[in-house]
Amino acid sequence: MATVPGTSDPLGDLPLSGSASALLSATRDEIDALLWNRGIRAKAGEVAAASAMRGARDSAAIDGADTAVVDDSPMGRILGNAQVLTARVPALVDTWTTSPLQVLAELHAIAAQGFTPDEERGRPRSTDDVRDPLNIGVLPPANVISPRMTSLATVITTSTSPALLVAAIVHGELSALRPFAVGSGLVARASVRLVMASKGIDPSLFSIPEHGMFELGRPAYVNAIRDYSAGTANGINSYVTWFATALAMGAQAVEV
Repeated sequence: MATVPGTSDPLGDLPLSGSASALLSATRDEIDALLWNRGIRAKAGEVAAASAMRGARDSAAIDGADTAVVDDSPMGRILGNAQVLTARVPALVDTWTTSPLQVLAELHAIAAQGFTPDEERGRPRSTDDVRDPLNIGVLPPANVISPRMTSLATVITTSTSPALLVAAIVHGELSALRPFAVGSGLVARASVRLVMASKGIDPSLFSIPEHGMFELGRPAYVNAIRDYSAGTANGINSYVTWFATALAMGAQAVEV
């Protein structure tokens, strides 16, 4: 995420292919069509609430909590935390634009409820011992978390790249870095909603990005994050292609 000399965009040198860029644009069109759908706009509150509920369920399912019941079991707690976290997103959009690390800490405090001691919730990991429900592997060491999170905050607050590209990089970085010992995946997926709302792509939070990620399957999710982690041009473009496809599916899944 280095900056091209003479530019102010920290994503200025990202090796994005023409096909990946075109797919991001097509996904933006899918979301725009959703926002202009009169039937959806007439039921805005209902649609947004359904999106949050379905998104939370699918986000939890990606982490293995494929259950409809919130209870005191580990899977039930993941689902419950995902529901609280996703519902919290709209209230954090304004803060996200200026203090994204503060928002990420708050989201993690929710995601880690019932899994880590209270004093560790909202705090980046200090060891390389993490809960990795997708078995992504390739874990960056704890000593790189601080500089990479600082760089990510710069992307969120200053990048002038297309909003969906910013969302892709934020999700990819959080998923690959796994800055928290528990719950990084839930936080990463919630970050997509924050970018889309704060950038005006989906200010009403109608679409369901988590649904597309879930429908594409856990193996595809793992491969996408590993592609992002590789940091190569091919890896970045493969990851962005997966991300754009997932978000397009999330827009198409909204029911009138």
